[in-house]
Amino acid sequence: MKIGIIGAGNIGGALAHRFGAAGHEVTIANSRGSATLGELAAETGARAGTAEDAARRNEVVVLTIPLRNIPDLSADLFAGAPAELVVIDTSNYYPQQRDGVLDGIEDGTESGWVERQLGRPVVKAFNSIIADHLLNGGKPAGAPGRIALAVAGDDPKAKATAMALIDGIGFDAVDAGSIADSWRQQPGSPGYLKDYDIASVRRALADATPERKPEWRATPDSAGSFDRPA
Repeated sequence: MKIGIIGAGNIGGALAHRFGAAGHEVTIANSRGSATLGELAAETGARAGTAEDAARRNEVVVLTIPLRNIPDLSADLFAGAPAELVVIDTSNYYPQQRDGVLDGIEDGTESGWVERQLGRPVVKAFNSIIADHLLNGGKPAGAPGRIALAVAGDDPKAKATAMALIDGIGFDAVDAGSIADSWRQQPGSPGYLKDYDIASVRRALADATPERKPEWRATPDSAGSFDRPA
């Protein structure tokens, strides 16, 4: 499968390794330009390109950049991309640690906000695992202790594609419902950053509550108010 990855940080780099090792044709892009991706491209066999290359010339694109940078993506990022392009969103909202206040995001789900920014539906996946575990924790299907990942989305076909990719790189995939349900796998939820198996992921999703914990809200702490990102 032809896969584009926009973002070459910890998760993007891990996915480039995993998808490449699984035999997929990978294009990776970042905000600093393809010249900065030579080492990662050499390690993974990925092709370094632009965000537009990653978004328009592939069957799947994984968006894995800081949430606050999503509104800065080109308005025509997906111009000419096929309607059936599967967009996987790995985003997490870290208002206190990184993103600052993003208007409207706490009124719904993080990936719902991403959909509104992009003007395209997304599948939420790969947001609840530590990058090193994504890189090194894959196991064959049926192996004891195989890590399971929650996957949310509204398009059954797109979600099935994402789940097949997850299985193909050594992890089980758990259907977590719609994008409206994706709060169940956001930061602070019972399964966030836990290496759970299928049964435990399902239990964590069922036990999740929609209220954001204070540490995952854009709530001023004792040090004062937060600034909005530039």
